Amino acid sequence: MSSIPQTTPKATSGWKAMLKRAWPTIRILLSLALLWKATSGIDWHTLLDSEIKMQPKWFLAAGLAITLAFICGGLRWGFLMRKVGFQGSATDYVALYFAGGLINQGLPSTLGGDSYRAITASHLNSGGKFSETKELDEELHHKVDLEHAPPKLRLSFSMVLVDRLLGLAGNNLLGGLGLILGGATLAAWGTALGYGVTAIMIFAGLVIAFILAWTPSRDLLQKGLDRLQMNHALPGIKLAFSWPMNIAQASFAIFIHFLTILALGFCLKAYGADAPIEGLMIGLPALSLLLMLPISISGWGLREATLSSVLALWGVNPSLTVLASMSYGALTVLCVLPGAYFLLKRK
Repeated sequence: MSSIPQTTPKATSGWKAMLKRAWPTIRILLSLALLWKATSGIDWHTLLDSEIKMQPKWFLAAGLAITLAFICGGLRWGFLMRKVGFQGSATDYVALYFAGGLINQGLPSTLGGDSYRAITASHLNSGGKFSETKELDEELHHKVDLEHAPPKLRLSFSMVLVDRLLGLAGNNLLGGLGLILGGATLAAWGTALGYGVTAIMIFAGLVIAFILAWTPSRDLLQKGLDRLQMNHALPGIKLAFSWPMNIAQASFAIFIHFLTILALGFCLKAYGADAPIEGLMIGLPALSLLLMLPISISGWGLREATLSSVLALWGVNPSLTVLASMSYGALTVLCVLPGAYFLLKRK
């Protein structure tokens, strides 16, 4: 009887290790399967023989919108980092943001790019050079244990998390507005869901702002940050969520996500298709939430399958949606390529 408890943990550990090694391959296969499913319904001969005339100018507009979204995201993150005492310049943080975005396009999880910019930014000095390069290389090539990480690295990761939370807030608010405008097309309860999502996000923002404004709760938050060895994180949190700065942050986050919506709309226009703005405001935010699930590589396959299904409710040709979505994905990769310079520069 005593042998059972001894062997079971080893077997479980072995399965976990095997699944961990195989998971990137599984996700690639899932992405390919989803992409095949999304494109299997396209009659390529009919599509090529049709009178569709691609308009490259819309691809250029889409690329500019995606690039601007990344620049704005990098600037927001840079302001958060500088607020808590890091010394990199705005240009450095934007460059790091592009580098992280490039890594995200090739790795199975967005955590890869986020981790890279958090670790690298913690070693930037005011001159744009890297300090403690030996420690930097070690942190980049080994799994970071935040429980035992130095306070400076914890602080950097906390600002990446705050930046991500602002992005999530903007995504949800934009999706809620889209549901208010066009949710009735999606479902009978779509409009009510939009009001519900928007109300929840506003309520959450007000609660956080109250916590930061009321001295006892703010002091309690500071004690929690001290215990986590992130003593200087509070100024960054206040920059993101305190009143009335949270209004500006929410508006800026919505603007960034709206740029990605414009980019997808421009890709559709490049193929001669038009999608109502409310449909895009529902489709892309919903997709962003789905991409938090680790089931595809950089959204490939999942993006095409989701958007073609959602925009079909507004009469958009699913075949053109798939083509536009694939073009949007390819343009995203092209737009973050400047991040390769920063990666090579560090080498």
